[in-house]
Amino acid sequence: MTGAVHQLSYDLLKDLDPVAMIVTNPQLLVSKNAVPAKDLKEFLAWVKANQDKVAPRIQIVHYRGAAPAMQDLLAGNIDIIFDQAAQSIPQVRAGRVRAYAVTAKSRLAAAPEIPTVDEAGLPGLYMSIWHAIWVPKGTPRAAVMKLNDAIVEALADPAVQKRLADLGQEIPPREQQTPEALGAHHRAEIERWWPVIKAANIKAD
Repeated sequence: MTGAVHQLSYDLLKDLDPVAMIVTNPQLLVSKNAVPAKDLKEFLAWVKANQDKVAPRIQIVHYRGAAPAMQDLLAGNIDIIFDQAAQSIPQVRAGRVRAYAVTAKSRLAAAPEIPTVDEAGLPGLYMSIWHAIWVPKGTPRAAVMKLNDAIVEALADPAVQKRLADLGQEIPPREQQTPEALGAHHRAEIERWWPVIKAANIKAD
């Protein structure tokens, strides 16, 4: 998250007012096809049995974006990645990579055949890239709600819903499209992930 790895000139919670969550984009745990495991439990067993062969040997490899990481996976240079569903699903459908699980509580509408982490054997490993709209702190409430209304209306459009679903993006339920819901989610994500990022000393290069 930006505020955890970059020094910002503003406070993400104090200097911005939430408007609406737009979509969430769960991660997929995917491997190159050469990995012999057919499901997540087999993959975990394979890793344990092949510590000397797994490339890299269970270490984090930093990439400047998801696309280069996927290119290396397709080339066989790495064995497994957590990748955004929006990018991975086309590769999975084309048979170029193997998906083991989606890091969400429910299966994706765009790929219902992929089990959740709960079903696959890593319960509770929920990770999602999410997109939302904020405005500067102190923006008049009427303006915030007018913008929120426009977002809610757009997300209710069947064509928009289908396009986002095809990309593996998930629209939050209507009750989660409010400014208050976004604010609560944002605070919860900071409380959950920032201590992990700081404890692991993860920095932006």
